[in-house]
Amino acid sequence: MSTAKKKVGIIQFLGTNCDRDVALWIKNQGLSSEYIWFENQFNPIDYEMIILPGGFSYGDYLRTGALAARTPVMKSVREAAHQGRKILGICNGFQILCEAGLLPGVLLKNESLKFNDLWVNLHVKSTKSVFSKSWEKNQTLKLPVAHGDGRYYADSETLKALWDQQQVWLTYENNPNGSLMDIAGITNEKGHVCGLMPHPERAQALWMGSTDGQLFLEA
Repeated sequence: MSTAKKKVGIIQFLGTNCDRDVALWIKNQGLSSEYIWFENQFNPIDYEMIILPGGFSYGDYLRTGALAARTPVMKSVREAAHQGRKILGICNGFQILCEAGLLPGVLLKNESLKFNDLWVNLHVKSTKSVFSKSWEKNQTLKLPVAHGDGRYYADSETLKALWDQQQVWLTYENNPNGSLMDIAGITNEKGHVCGLMPHPERAQALWMGSTDGQLFLEA
């Protein structure tokens, strides 16, 4: 068994551009992190948490997240999910988790066909996520979004299952992209694999616009 100190693994793909922001976010919460290159595999036992940051992996070529989901590192991410490790996908990371089949549904182009860069209010619909155990249902969070492909879509059967199993984590107060049922973030059935389009790492201080991003790592 590995004796390495537990830390947060930050996955880097070609086109990832929020990895540095996520590393600073983790450091500011008193945690340590390590970058993991997409061509490499890793031992999940060495990490307490895995984060897939935002960006434009492979230039969003083909479909957002589709190529990144098929890289060698995702074999280890799947194993980490199987072992019950905490996994968080932010923006492009959320898209990759969906493309990899670790979360249901898909993220499509915004309904407006325009890139969204704005602050949004979110409503907590479930505290099933390992990142929101201390939150309250219907609590409001303020986070920024920055995406061109953030419209969450799933078939009616999947949507019903998400709501019935309390996997709808966050919803938009004012839907910026046309996501079905205003969905901004979801979890897997066990609540340890989570994805959201807004960026909590960009809401660490009041001068940024909000401190609500700190809540995600308190657990």
